[in-house]
Amino acid sequence: MAYHQKTIHTATPVSAEAPRPPKAPLMPPVIQSIPPPKRGGGCFCKCICWTLSLLLILIIILGATLGALYLIFKPKLPNYSVESLRIGDLRLNLDMTLDAKFDVKITANNPNENIGIYYEKGGRLSVWFTKTQLCEGSLPIFYQGHRNRTVLDVSLSGQVESGTTLMAALQQQQQTGRVPLDLKIQAPVAIKLGSLKLRKVRILGKCMLVVDSLSANSLISIKASNCKFRLKL
Repeated sequence: MAYHQKTIHTATPVSAEAPRPPKAPLMPPVIQSIPPPKRGGGCFCKCICWTLSLLLILIIILGATLGALYLIFKPKLPNYSVESLRIGDLRLNLDMTLDAKFDVKITANNPNENIGIYYEKGGRLSVWFTKTQLCEGSLPIFYQGHRNRTVLDVSLSGQVESGTTLMAALQQQQQTGRVPLDLKIQAPVAIKLGSLKLRKVRILGKCMLVVDSLSANSLISIKASNCKFRLKL
């Protein structure tokens, strides 16, 4: 009797995969709240920008207006010249003060074709020697028209304290035949453009004179004269 050998296959056990750890739950993103910008700073910056822009526009308009007026009227500064100088009195008193009286004739020239000049109250004319004022007088109040020349007669008077030293210096300078004097002008004026009268300004001038003598009651010879003028707003 034959025996059949039966082969029994034993299945190799499959190792089970280890279970994965559970995933951590996803956390929602954290959103940081940003405070809204303050509106006050923005309004202030806008206000500054508008103000600067408006100021710039006004400056441009003013510059254009002044430029147009300059081209239309072509303004020129008035000038002055000293025609004559007469000394009425120049003497040393018993109290050592020095009295001086001068009569000055000057010519005011307005070279402008379309500009008139109002000479207002407060104009002064003075004579100086070595930084010491000898005498002064008032300029007349008048209106000077276009391209006009006006001759002004101005009387000046003054008194100098401690005039002994000053009189000695004047006499010593007179011996040379060349006495330096400074004539200063301060004239408040108002400019008239057409029918428009502008604000008041001041004309400042200085004439450096050289005269031959300081003899009283005689016409003095002016050997040299150099005048300069400027406008002060």
